[in-house]
Amino acid sequence: MRVMTRVMVCDDEKLARDRLVRLVSDVDGMSVVAEAGTGREALSQAQLHRPDVVLMDIRMPDMDGLEAAEHLLKSDSPPAVIFCTAYDEHALQAFKVHAVDYLLKPVSRDELKEALARAKGLSRGKLQALEEEVHSDGSPRRRHISARTHKGIELIGVDEVRYFMADQKYVTVRHEGGEVLIDETLKELEDEFPDLFVRIHRNALISLGFLEGMEMSTAGHYQVRLRGIEDRLTVSRRHVAGLRKVMARL
Repeated sequence: MRVMTRVMVCDDEKLARDRLVRLVSDVDGMSVVAEAGTGREALSQAQLHRPDVVLMDIRMPDMDGLEAAEHLLKSDSPPAVIFCTAYDEHALQAFKVHAVDYLLKPVSRDELKEALARAKGLSRGKLQALEEEVHSDGSPRRRHISARTHKGIELIGVDEVRYFMADQKYVTVRHEGGEVLIDETLKELEDEFPDLFVRIHRNALISLGFLEGMEMSTAGHYQVRLRGIEDRLTVSRRHVAGLRKVMARL
């Protein structure tokens, strides 16, 4: 029995999705198993249907295709991503998230067939190996943090994060719904979100949006209060002056 390559089509315009579905259906060995209208929907559909290849638009509401591709690459079985877009200025960012190809609309039948053939040739092992290389340098800033949990890929809005706390090789993300672990570094997060988070300790970044104040603890250390949580995080002596300056500007 011949094994079909499973394809998902993601585009916020239904007519564009329908056209890609028709083109894929005409390619031998390919089967469309899911459709999505946003990047966020693409992530949920990918968990349900586990496609081998995703045809991804870039400019979409809620979550764009570049951010969705970065999150998909962190899944246990990452699909190959082919961007299909009307804009050519995102090509560099697309290949930073290891896209197999970058096709400009209207996508031709032959171009799509060639791109799907390349995607089919990528093994799961090669795609999973790429996950360790993903970072956000030079890419549009994310609006979500993604973590692998027992639920699959769990998304946390950056504006929901209270703090990031480093502990050996992992970082704890404390948010309004609890906490998750990610394998990014505080330095990467600090560089990506310099206006949203501030370092208060070598192992902690806090959200400026939830910062309520700084106070002295009974043990003689400065601590910060963050709105919505009871945690009190210690501010190291070297970061007290810098934090005061940041608070004065808020």
